[in-house]
Amino acid sequence: MMNKNVTKRFQYITKQMNYSGALLVREGRQPSIKLSSGYRNRSEELPNEVNTRFGIASGCKLFTAIAICQLIQLGKLSFHDDIQDYLDIELPWTNGITVHHLLTHTSGVPDYFDEEVMGDFEELWEENPMYQFRQLCDFIPLFQQQPMKMQPGERFHYNNTGYILLGLIVEKVTGTSFTQYIEEHIFKKAHMYHSGYFSFDSLPSQTALGYIDEPDGTWRTNMYSLPIRGGADGGAFITVDDMERLWDALMNYELLNADYTKKLLTPHVHENENSFYGYGIWIEKSRESIRKYHLMGYDPGVNFHSAYYPDNAITFVACSNTSNGSFHLMKELENNLRLKQLH
Repeated sequence: MMNKNVTKRFQYITKQMNYSGALLVREGRQPSIKLSSGYRNRSEELPNEVNTRFGIASGCKLFTAIAICQLIQLGKLSFHDDIQDYLDIELPWTNGITVHHLLTHTSGVPDYFDEEVMGDFEELWEENPMYQFRQLCDFIPLFQQQPMKMQPGERFHYNNTGYILLGLIVEKVTGTSFTQYIEEHIFKKAHMYHSGYFSFDSLPSQTALGYIDEPDGTWRTNMYSLPIRGGADGGAFITVDDMERLWDALMNYELLNADYTKKLLTPHVHENENSFYGYGIWIEKSRESIRKYHLMGYDPGVNFHSAYYPDNAITFVACSNTSNGSFHLMKELENNLRLKQLH
């Protein structure tokens, strides 16, 4: 699959799309395809590069799930524990909700950003100044007094609050901040030395600003469109190389042992058609086999897709500092794979 024609095809597609971001594709131990295009800073015309750091929005829910599974592997909690045993905050609806419910988006807890109700993430910050959201506890007032969405275990409903609660459990069990735990026990273990939970007001070098393109041709950054610092439900920054290292570490049992890696990658709940959800990760099945493990992240000025295809040992990472484009690159890869199988 990895040949000059594939590279040229991606170069052509990114140019046609006016893609702004970075792309990595690797098959097995072959050299990776790496491409970048667009600007990490439009005002200064600083180009995106393959070592540019990009926000990945909800793509980092996997980090939270790995952290929880690490703590369960150590015997510090279990999937079936009631979450009220690990939360110091007063919530009227925690009884009967388990760690497993939160991990699989089946808890029914009120979501501070409910996509069935609110269509634009930016709306949330009109009454809640984004610069005040630096820690997980800052999100609690957004959902603390809201009613339950449904009964625990009733059905899958994608839920950001659930992952905020998982992050608070990590903090309670470990006695450290959530971001500190992730950086120490996941990023360092996976050699993700360029990744982190950075504040918008103190971004490190080689970090892409996120851009929102308006219908009239103007643009603006996403500085006032997202919480100032990411957390357990999203908002970390990574490079495409670091994301590849994360997949490699996960699949080689460097973050969890074989048993808990299998639990994390199990299709626990059915979303629709061939789409399932494990712990912090999307899973697409073809009949009874796993076609791909998949992460995605959408925020204003952020578009991220990454996948691992077990049959081909292919790793795919696409990070964009605009609101779209990465999904189309993933589909281009999958079309290429289908053509290869036909021949």
